[in-house]
Amino acid sequence: MNVDLPKAELPSENPYQPEPARIVRQYDLIKEHRFFQVRHTDMQRAISFTYRPGQFMMLSLPGIGEAPFSISSTPSRLGIIEMGIRKTGKVTDALFEKKDNDLIYIRGPYGDGFQINQMKGKDLIIIAGGLGVIPLRSILYYVLDNRDQFGRLFFLYGARNPDEILFKTEFFQLKQRTDIECLYTVDADPTGEWTEDIGVVTKLFEKLPQIEPTNTAAVVCGPPIMYKFVIQELLKLNIPKNQIQMTLERRMKCGVGKCGHCVVDNQYTCMDGPVFTYWDTLKFRELI
Repeated sequence: MNVDLPKAELPSENPYQPEPARIVRQYDLIKEHRFFQVRHTDMQRAISFTYRPGQFMMLSLPGIGEAPFSISSTPSRLGIIEMGIRKTGKVTDALFEKKDNDLIYIRGPYGDGFQINQMKGKDLIIIAGGLGVIPLRSILYYVLDNRDQFGRLFFLYGARNPDEILFKTEFFQLKQRTDIECLYTVDADPTGEWTEDIGVVTKLFEKLPQIEPTNTAAVVCGPPIMYKFVIQELLKLNIPKNQIQMTLERRMKCGVGKCGHCVVDNQYTCMDGPVFTYWDTLKFRELI
């Protein structure tokens, strides 16, 4: 389903107002990580709600607190919002105690997402490391749902070991498709059963076919240390700096640029990001 994706803006109504939603489905991904599908209780709102890949939601539990989480679903599939969430504190501890059909509260979407229109017609390389695959899953499925609008699609994903591969079943099912090339790797394989590559994610660049740099876009998300080395590989391919997009999270709290927790120089990660081009980050002193 093709969905028009304009530049992200704050909701026209009260951007601080949480909206009730219910947990439709949840299941564990790996230890301490769980996949949630949620839907607004107002069905009209659920059907009309849209966003851009790369944006995030604020999720709150009354009496407990509120926290930001990346959207992992695609706006080409309306009605359900999907998030992959790690158990890390009081909000997520309480969330993991919730059952299907329990009530939670969400507000958003917030932030500026991926520049989809600049990618259309181009080959696309998606590079994810560890938890970074959660927000990149959104753009991955958006491209697959609008496959005729993009060129070749390469999905590179690395994790520390096979037990830490998120969405393992569905990502290995993607390998059966002929319109995407999936390359997976792990740092180490204690099980001896891993059938893909072993090594850091940059090793997968050796398997990419020849590309046309000006007709190629790349998106990246992963641990901070990963960015430096992945960017080096992309620059070796001569991909223009403004065609490399990264999604970065930095102490986001309010989502609307008021609390100042996520400010870097004169940029607010929650509003000017969390997606930035590599060209944008060159003027940041300490973003990553």
